[in-house]
Amino acid sequence: PVCAGSRSKAGAVGVGVGVGTGLGASSLLLFAVSCLLWSRRRRQRCPSLLEQGGRDLEGGVAARLGNVRQFGLRELHAATDGFSARNILGRGGFGDVYRGRLADGTAVAVKRLKDPSGASGEAQFRTEVEMISLAVHRHLLRLLGFCAAASGERLLVYPFMPNGSVAARLRGKPALGWQTRKRIAVGAARGLLYLHEQCDPKIIHRDVKAANVLLDEHHEAVVGDFGLAKLLDHGDSHVTTAVRGTVGHIAPEYLSTGQSSDKTDVFGFGVLLLELVTGQRALEVGKGSGLSLTHKGVMLDWVRKVHQEKMLDLLVDQELGPHYDRIEVAEMVQVALLCTQFQPSHRPRMAEVVRMLEGDGLADKWEATNRPPRDGLGDDHRNDPNGWGSFNDYHDNGGSSLGSDEARSVDMAEEMELSGPR
Repeated sequence: PVCAGSRSKAGAVGVGVGVGTGLGASSLLLFAVSCLLWSRRRRQRCPSLLEQGGRDLEGGVAARLGNVRQFGLRELHAATDGFSARNILGRGGFGDVYRGRLADGTAVAVKRLKDPSGASGEAQFRTEVEMISLAVHRHLLRLLGFCAAASGERLLVYPFMPNGSVAARLRGKPALGWQTRKRIAVGAARGLLYLHEQCDPKIIHRDVKAANVLLDEHHEAVVGDFGLAKLLDHGDSHVTTAVRGTVGHIAPEYLSTGQSSDKTDVFGFGVLLLELVTGQRALEVGKGSGLSLTHKGVMLDWVRKVHQEKMLDLLVDQELGPHYDRIEVAEMVQVALLCTQFQPSHRPRMAEVVRMLEGDGLADKWEATNRPPRDGLGDDHRNDPNGWGSFNDYHDNGGSSLGSDEARSVDMAEEMELSGPR
């Protein structure tokens, strides 16, 4: 038989277990509620990257998201010597770019956006911070960070490129060697290929030119300045906006309709190739080449005329002297002419451009493009089967038409920029 004392002890143990279980459950519930409240308070204290930037912790670095860092305004003010005019690397429609040095000795380029309170400045800032930071490739300029001060200042921070832009180096001394120019062409093409076919969603640059291709310490091409870039949804083939870019580099369909696509960039890249070959700006036609033009026009007019007359040596930058490969020059000019065809559908994709620059498929592509139409069927460019023609003659020849307004816009005395560059 079980004694009464044993039963009372067992009851006490049961009560203790029940109380302990209840206290444990209550503690767990209290802990869970505390974690939930703490998490909510933390989210309130740590808003999104851009919201955090808007408050700007003036003391220095305020946040980091992946490889993108937020800088305090004071830090960038100090890095650029108070945004001294002596440190200006370049000026553009969206702001100035300053050379800077951070406290740890890192050399940077700081882009100070103009009119940050305006819609365009804010839109550009958000696009660059949120989208361009996702494009990481050895031939693309990496966004290091940003600053969004409470005062309205908007700044972007990039690595400093010690050798400047391709445009500046083509006019500098010593001249870029031919092999370096070839390497620049391939590198820039690979960077654009990444934007078009390996970014999700793809990125259209919309202002491809020598001034927007920078050179690192090894003279490798780094495609920069994505302020005019436009992201496309997978279902879109184009986007209609105000035309932004640089006259002489803008594809005709973009200039006349405002519709851009990856083929818009291909056209600009073709003009870039011609800048590398000739050493001239897109509207400096024939300067220093011994050719005396009776009218103003874009580089394409001149190149097509010289190429048709088989006077290739007249195209080559005189600064190269005899130090270039004539066959390679001819091939680069052919790629450029394929890229700058009037009809976007006739232009190659950047993947094809990369292959052709690397020596694969150019001969077949060139032959197919120059094959005359059968019995006048197919293309409407009867006097110009491949649709190249003359840029200045688009409005008055028997082929396709840009329209007189667009032709006059292209036929300008000096290179002009539309809403940019930044």
